Amino acid sequence: MLVLLPPSEGKASSGTGAPLKPESLSLPGLAEARAAVLDELVELCAADEEKAREVLGLSEGLRGEVAKNAELRTAGARPAGEIYTGVLYDALGLATLGAAARERAERSLLVFSGLWGAVRVTDRIPSYRCSMGVKLPGLGALGAHWRGAMASVLPEAAGDGLVLDLRSAAYATAWKPKGEVAARTATVRVLHAPTRKVVSHFNKATKGRIVRSLLEAGAEPGSPAELAGALRELGYVVEEGGRAGALDVLVDEIH
Repeated sequence: MLVLLPPSEGKASSGTGAPLKPESLSLPGLAEARAAVLDELVELCAADEEKAREVLGLSEGLRGEVAKNAELRTAGARPAGEIYTGVLYDALGLATLGAAARERAERSLLVFSGLWGAVRVTDRIPSYRCSMGVKLPGLGALGAHWRGAMASVLPEAAGDGLVLDLRSAAYATAWKPKGEVAARTATVRVLHAPTRKVVSHFNKATKGRIVRSLLEAGAEPGSPAELAGALRELGYVVEEGGRAGALDVLVDEIH
């Protein structure tokens, strides 16, 4: 099973570890596309703070993120699973998983990123600010920039098992499963059962809990239908949606 996650907007600090080694990142087929984004982002942020803030869509209060980006090559790096924070990652709780579940997380989780394309939770990266919705002056829209490299790299990463796609819309633009990979791709929508509405906060939290539950149970569903069955066994209320591979998870309480 391969689980596709969005990153978090906010991130933990880089810390004082050794700096980034781009050649050590997973999915080496993305290396050239990564280098292009890194080069332009660092150059932009080092040269013109105001322009960089405008391009990155940062408020005045986030001005410090520009300086952080300018130092990406020398900043400390930490495992991506420690860098990404926020509601989904708090609910997932990577640091508190048991050894077997943690090993499954390291093997199956893939976090999409405007800067790195996609990384595994063990990949050491610095803290950064660059969403998939950014349009860099030279490269253009990052979603489009990543599509070519992703088209050859991601099907191989998906292997022959289920792909559980929990990405937000912006990150889904970088890669759309096709062909037989699409046939074994599942998406999950979390609905507040009484209203049948999506609410952002508990949508993210529930998705984090779902991933944690699957990792702890050692579940290896091979299809969306098997995923629905596995989630029901884990206590979730699941309905299969009208679109192939689409599952609705119904939640009574907002956490």
